[in-house]
Amino acid sequence: MSSQTVPPSTPTSGPASSEAGVPMTHREVMEALSGLLLAMFVAMLSSTVVSNALPRIVSDLHGSQSGYTWVVVSTLLAMTATTPIWGKLADLFSKKLLVQSALVIYSVGSLVAAVAPNMAVLIGARVVQGLGVGGLTALVQVVIATMVSPRERGRYSGYLGAVFALATVSGPLIGGVIVDSALGWRGCFFVGLPVALAAFVLLQKTLHLPVVKRDVRIDYLGATLIVSGVSILLVWVSLAGNQFAWGSATSALLVVAGLLVVAAAVYVEARVAAEPIIPLRLFKDRTTALATAASVFIGVAMFGSTVYLSQYFQLARGMSPTRAGLMSIAMVGGLLVSSIITGRIISDTGRWKRWLVGGMVLVIAGLGLLGQVDDTTNLAVVGLFMAILGLGLGATMQNLVLAVQNNATQSDMGAASSVVAFFRSMGGSIGVSALGALLSHQVADKVASGLAAIGVSTDGAESHSIPDLAALPAPVRVVFEHAFGASIGELFLVAMPFAVLALVCVAFIREVPLRTSNLTDADLAPEATSELAAR
Repeated sequence: MSSQTVPPSTPTSGPASSEAGVPMTHREVMEALSGLLLAMFVAMLSSTVVSNALPRIVSDLHGSQSGYTWVVVSTLLAMTATTPIWGKLADLFSKKLLVQSALVIYSVGSLVAAVAPNMAVLIGARVVQGLGVGGLTALVQVVIATMVSPRERGRYSGYLGAVFALATVSGPLIGGVIVDSALGWRGCFFVGLPVALAAFVLLQKTLHLPVVKRDVRIDYLGATLIVSGVSILLVWVSLAGNQFAWGSATSALLVVAGLLVVAAAVYVEARVAAEPIIPLRLFKDRTTALATAASVFIGVAMFGSTVYLSQYFQLARGMSPTRAGLMSIAMVGGLLVSSIITGRIISDTGRWKRWLVGGMVLVIAGLGLLGQVDDTTNLAVVGLFMAILGLGLGATMQNLVLAVQNNATQSDMGAASSVVAFFRSMGGSIGVSALGALLSHQVADKVASGLAAIGVSTDGAESHSIPDLAALPAPVRVVFEHAFGASIGELFLVAMPFAVLALVCVAFIREVPLRTSNLTDADLAPEATSELAAR
């Protein structure tokens, strides 16, 4: 069904207008939300369903710890680099068509990953998946922001948090069961396809938004420079310390090249592009600037540390993928409860800052506690620490986006929403890459010294590999379990200072009560918006 085109200056308040120009009822919002939540579930499932399968995947495809990291990083990198592009496109074209396109791209990547014969093809397929996930991550929140006011949005943010929690819980469980079944790990990439198809059909039937068509040119140069600059820096962070030394000429070359390309991107966005992918004027708003900085630090702390929990349970505690998936319930249960409750309270009161601050305090506490674990820590204690971290994450992740959306005009809603997601993903990519390199180095050192202590000679290759614990002699297995247990615990301590920096940023955000209308003063005075853009 086609969507009605409305002029950019047409005012709307409350829910978005439907095709007929009539405001969407609560039932219509919930029907459209069902397809959006399925799309978000697919996006989250792309990483969580393979988390417990990764040790088996890398082992079967004869990969290394670096390969393990890149299976995760490749998706994060593609998602990160393209998120602001998707967000900007949402300000220019049909949001419905863009969400459906992202679903198709994700599905293509999943199919290729399912039949990948080696690590190189798998990593390439994960890049394609990341392109789709970047679209879904940015667009779902933009569409919800178009349908409901900031005050109502707190409740719907709770639903997003619940879906995030459900995908994070069910993904590892589903992935673990599939890996332990006759389907093997390849089934993990097929499982999201029916969900993506269901989301596509539901959106086609239920999502009817007005399309604001604007006669503008897409900032291809800015988009290319942003993707290139971010990618170069992430490649440097991922490979430094393993493929080449941090202080080597190769490292210096990548850093200089990445910074030069990013500088060129900033110049183009500020001076050249008529419709920049990331409008730099957004950062004149204090809330947007601080929330963006906080998102980077949260991404480093959250993605950088938690992505290796599956390795902890399988390689340090000898669990099967299914049991490792069950262990994630502790953290995600806390996230589920926290996101739903805080979302509803924020919608009722219009106040959100206290929940951001309290959530970050819990994140710091959770990371500090998890930093004490090793291969001998009582699993009930590990679960308690994970629950504390989950409670903190549930109160912060969606509410940072909500704070930024509350200050954004409708014409900038896509760009503003995607900026927060972009920088959070960039922080996550940096965190996964850097902490993955650190983990590989720490594990290799501990394995080498441990094997030497028991009189087992090694040429160094074994210390960098992902082992099949069941095939190892008992003394060697103990060495590997201790190496992974102690090293992964240390990652949480490394991530903790970044969470502290995020708390500092959140503390300085000025709270603005949530609007009960979709429109800001700038939306109601288009000439003011034009004057601001000109400046």
